[in-house]
Amino acid sequence: MISNFISEFWMEIAAVVFAIIYLLLAVKQDVKCWFAAIISSILYFFIMYDAGLYMEAYLQIFYIMMAFYGLQQWRSVNTDAPQFIVRTWNKRMHIKIIVLIVIMTLISGFLLEKYTNAIFPFIDGLTTWGAIVATYMVAKRLLENWIYWFVIDFISIFLFMSRGLFLTSGLFFIYLVIIYFGYMSWVKIRDDISAESS
Repeated sequence: MISNFISEFWMEIAAVVFAIIYLLLAVKQDVKCWFAAIISSILYFFIMYDAGLYMEAYLQIFYIMMAFYGLQQWRSVNTDAPQFIVRTWNKRMHIKIIVLIVIMTLISGFLLEKYTNAIFPFIDGLTTWGAIVATYMVAKRLLENWIYWFVIDFISIFLFMSRGLFLTSGLFFIYLVIIYFGYMSWVKIRDDISAESS
């Protein structure tokens, strides 16, 4: 029975495993997280496309590109200053970004609804555009990425459950826990660096 489950869902199982590895390594600021992200994203492209979540599928291509970008950004840290710098955005920047996410969600949702058979086009659009922003924020080491991810992943749990992707829904539930610890870890790094520089 277990072997049948593995043979039927091997791709989703592998994608989940590499996604967890990615997030755990990202929490530790380990540059190898981006390699796990690439593998997971390749697998999830096929999984999401097959599930009719087209925005989520093509989001994986963006994830792959951002993984290479994140790899370059994290490797370019000055070796004379090996500390992992945590940055933040001001409230005005967050307002601009959230408005942009909403506008892009409405545009993509309308287009998907009109021209494709996409499932839940507006929710699919919201999680996709939010994830694009959050991925960029991770690459730029912005603290608030964890808050964006929490909202996106919470919504995604129900989206994936509705498509029968129960392993992925479970993954995103685990993500919510890891996100909390990731946020606290990055807050500590930011506070430690602030204390050292003061």
